[in-house]
Amino acid sequence: MSKRIKPALHTCECTGCQEHPYSKTAREHKAINRVLAGLDERNKRRFVGLLASQQGNILLLSEITGLSRTTIYRGQAEVEHPSQNPTQGIRRAGGGRKLVEKNSLTS
Repeated sequence: MSKRIKPALHTCECTGCQEHPYSKTAREHKAINRVLAGLDERNKRRFVGLLASQQGNILLLSEITGLSRTTIYRGQAEVEHPSQNPTQGIRRAGGGRKLVEKNSLTS
């Protein structure tokens, strides 16, 4: 029986959260990252793309979420112009890089 590894929660890197970690803005940014932790790649892109369409500040969203600007632009385009293939951009189970802990040799 394999254990499912819970994704790590990204820590916001914006100056507001660094200076005032208990402010309303910092709580909102943490809430965004909690939602993202439960989504797959495609839905992360689309959710942050939707936020980018509403707020318009892609650089700030990149700092908040840790996603690259090109990923956010792609998610914004997917939200504004839905594609015909909804499964595009989702990796199969076991896809992607292996965890560092699995790659290192332990004695």
